[in-house]
Amino acid sequence: MAAIITNKFRINNAEQFVESFSETDATTYYLFVGRSHSWASDADVQGNTINEGTDASPPTPNDDVASEFYNYDDMLGAKIIASTDVSHCIPRRNWTTGTTYDKYEHNISSSNTANSGATNLFDSTFVVMNSSYAVYKVIDNDGNTASTVEPTSTSNSIFTTSDNYKWKYMYSLTSAETLNFMSTDFIHVSTDSTVSAAAVDGALDTIEVIAGGSSFNTSSGSTISAIPIRGDGSSGVASVTISSGAIASATVTTAGTGYTFAYIRDADIIAATNAGGAGSGSNLNEIIPPKGGNVAKELKE
Repeated sequence: MAAIITNKFRINNAEQFVESFSETDATTYYLFVGRSHSWASDADVQGNTINEGTDASPPTPNDDVASEFYNYDDMLGAKIIASTDVSHCIPRRNWTTGTTYDKYEHNISSSNTANSGATNLFDSTFVVMNSSYAVYKVIDNDGNTASTVEPTSTSNSIFTTSDNYKWKYMYSLTSAETLNFMSTDFIHVSTDSTVSAAAVDGALDTIEVIAGGSSFNTSSGSTISAIPIRGDGSSGVASVTISSGAIASATVTTAGTGYTFAYIRDADIIAATNAGGAGSGSNLNEIIPPKGGNVAKELKE
């Protein structure tokens, strides 16, 4: 039978590990340093060379009982790790002009890869940090084009920079967090209380046009408004822009709530035009946020 270790399982393992430092029956962890002699001179009690390597290129550690004994023998000192010394982290991606970032999508997989080629959300490049250590989520990347304007707003609302990237501010790293948990590869995961309080479970942010269809028309102008977003949520409303009878773009005008799947019907687009017509063939992908409006969780996935 086929099986998979899901991202939720991995996240749960990480959360349980972090909790083990501060729970009632907490586990005590130590970080130790050791080995006062060079790698090349190492030998076991029978004179056999083990863990061959050099000081410049130490060997890959072994995960076995014998190696654990040698580690204790080499130990020189240890420091207890407090709960305040532990943090969830995500890959560090400094915003850099001219870089094309992925946008957040709920269905990234091996059959629906991100623009970067990522086959899962964790590897997708939809999270960046600006030069002031503020972290942002890419809502829309202007059709997979390069970002040229650094995001700086800390508004709770999604905002658009002049390069047509849409961003959502997530949180800012404090001085202590940058000192204690930021490296060249990873940054601390935090939750801005204001952003978290504003998050709505199942609210929709964006719609992607997969296929524009044909033969759509409007009674005036090029925009069709008040189109209901269907699914298992409620109150979601969208508008679309028509060009030469096809849907050129789509926008969420009312985010709604409670969606875990959503769709827009051609019939509802036609009904909203007040101009009749028989448009068909559109395919709009409504991007679904993480369950519960969990700001930190969507970064760790």
